[in-house]
Amino acid sequence: MAPPFHAEQVGSLMRPAELLAARSAAGLTNTYSQLTKEVQEATEAAIAGVVTKQLELGIRPITSGEYERDKFYSGFFETLEGMEIVEAIPIPEGYRTNFPTLKTLKLLGVTTRDGIVAVKRIRHAKCAYMSEWESLRRLLPEDKWRECKLTMPPITHNHMQLANGTAYSPSAYTSDREYFQDLAQAYQREFQELFDAGLRSIQIDDPCLLFFVTDEFREGCVADGIDPDKMLDDYIWAHNQCLAGKPKGLHVGLHLCRGNMAGSTHIMTGSYERIAKKMFTELDYNTYYLEYDNDRSGDFEPLRHLPIGKNVVLGVVSTKSPDLEDLDELVQRVHSAAEVIARGQGRSVEEVIQTSLGVSPQCGFASMSLGGGRGMTMELMWEKLLLVKRLAETIWK
Repeated sequence: MAPPFHAEQVGSLMRPAELLAARSAAGLTNTYSQLTKEVQEATEAAIAGVVTKQLELGIRPITSGEYERDKFYSGFFETLEGMEIVEAIPIPEGYRTNFPTLKTLKLLGVTTRDGIVAVKRIRHAKCAYMSEWESLRRLLPEDKWRECKLTMPPITHNHMQLANGTAYSPSAYTSDREYFQDLAQAYQREFQELFDAGLRSIQIDDPCLLFFVTDEFREGCVADGIDPDKMLDDYIWAHNQCLAGKPKGLHVGLHLCRGNMAGSTHIMTGSYERIAKKMFTELDYNTYYLEYDNDRSGDFEPLRHLPIGKNVVLGVVSTKSPDLEDLDELVQRVHSAAEVIARGQGRSVEEVIQTSLGVSPQCGFASMSLGGGRGMTMELMWEKLLLVKRLAETIWK
């Protein structure tokens, strides 16, 4: 199965000034805030505009830009029965030891964060992202629905960052496996309902899975009495539980990056090498959207572990820098990645390029409402997306 599109985008787009103004006027500062009528109207107008722009420029897949959300992970966990929003969790006390994001938050002067904890057994009572999907699909003829993509946070999001043992109440669950089993059932139900409503592509955004490549995070696990390798195995199992029995014809990919906070802030550096074999061979995703825009991501050698039948979308265009990459250099980088994959699979470079590769920006353009790379503008964002499109047209003629 080749990736749905050779030219991809990760999902989030910079918000127009009118939408940001509406959110600010309504005081929507909480990640999990419900939209007011005025903000909902501004959101729908902004989505209509950004969808029209994508259609005009031929940008695929079509997304809503995550305009409905304050942050990329908003909108799912807080809709599940049994989950409760916990406000102002203190940093660092309420989080895992050496959790890499905390260092960046400290530099930004952030002292608390909100989180979501399971206080009762988790149950999927309604489709969390149906309203987002309906807002997007009503702007398009039905034959365009399969050209759309929706993003979701990973099953491990809360468990990975909150202090050990605090992602759920002891009265709700007695083990991580119980917690993940119920949460995975919620993902399975969400996938099925969105698929039944016409959605054909979902991307799971997991910027934290790569923390397992760092000594800092792994040492923090040990300090908390946790074996980081076992924890990674448990997380792979949990991800796969979400995919168990997913509808045939639903494409689900996994996006991995190194942080995408406002002002071009990345959270960590490091090659995929440490987890690549497990990631590619044990996770059951069709496609991996990988950050590969600069040296922070390491070289392409970890791609030698990619099995035949799986895909990689190379995020070679940066959303963090306003500088436009050189097209010829990007073409060369894609061929270099294909050579590594071909060597690992025993196939030709051309076969790998035609069946297993795509290109994209390395991350979204605004993983939070007020996000955006340093120096990035709406105009530059569209230029970057068009560069990705030209890159794909050059390679896949």
